[in-house]
Amino acid sequence: MPHGTLEVFLVSAKGLDNTDFLSGIDPYAILTCRTQEKKSSVVSGGSCPEWNETFLFTISGDVTELTIKIMDKDTFTEDDLVGEATVPLGPVFDEESVPPMSYNVVKDQEYCGEIKIGLKFTHERSRDGPFYAHAAEEEIGGWKESSMD
Repeated sequence: MPHGTLEVFLVSAKGLDNTDFLSGIDPYAILTCRTQEKKSSVVSGGSCPEWNETFLFTISGDVTELTIKIMDKDTFTEDDLVGEATVPLGPVFDEESVPPMSYNVVKDQEYCGEIKIGLKFTHERSRDGPFYAHAAEEEIGGWKESSMD
């Protein structure tokens, strides 16, 4: 099971379906990784928003995917769901970095645009590993003393 920090770089989206009849959509993204949820800023008036925002998630336990919901911010009514993308996290856990790439945004099993994100995963070092054993040795007494017989 991976333990560490997942960094999600929310780049942009394109081709999003317009859920507003009289004006352009004002999209924002809700990123969910298990029970953690982050929200992007709202980009006014466009089906091709650019966010260029970074979000951090603490990963511990059995996490397999990141869900990104694209919402349309409405002033007087409830925000509309534009669509959602599911991003598998296995590749970033293995490779530690996945360059920005596009994922399909779907709603009711129909394609309604793309979202572009990059991923980076930083493993948490185990306190039982050799790195920490060596560090603890240095913290206690600095360099080991050696005797010359």
